[in-house]
Amino acid sequence: MIEAMYHMLEKVGFVHPLHPAITHIPMGMVMGGFVFVLLFVVVKKIEFLTTAFHCMCLAFLGTFPTILLGFTDWQYRFDGAWSLIIVLKMAFALALVILILFAIKCNREDRDKPRKLLIIHGLCLALAIGLGFMGGELLFG
Repeated sequence: MIEAMYHMLEKVGFVHPLHPAITHIPMGMVMGGFVFVLLFVVVKKIEFLTTAFHCMCLAFLGTFPTILLGFTDWQYRFDGAWSLIIVLKMAFALALVILILFAIKCNREDRDKPRKLLIIHGLCLALAIGLGFMGGELLFG
């Protein structure tokens, strides 16, 4: 089934991996969430925290198609071969999903603890950067 999807796309001229195109959704939203929490800490306007919450909700929703397409690209382009980077990417992706959920929860319940929010969003950002770096290493060495 995965091969059929990629062959169909190749017939219309799309020969690129699918995963990199969609990673911008969760990664961009995680970065945005961090920036808006940082703005909340500095400026103390609750609207920034609300925007950070919305960013993290979109990041959470975007992780599922991103992980799915990462899996299909791995199966199609790397024949499902295991490597340290693949294992790390899977672990980081799972950790990011869990941490995003925790950030969403804390955005709702711990609005009076800006340092905690900044740390959690910073950890999400660090995981997102790590995932991007590993993806670049996987494709470009």
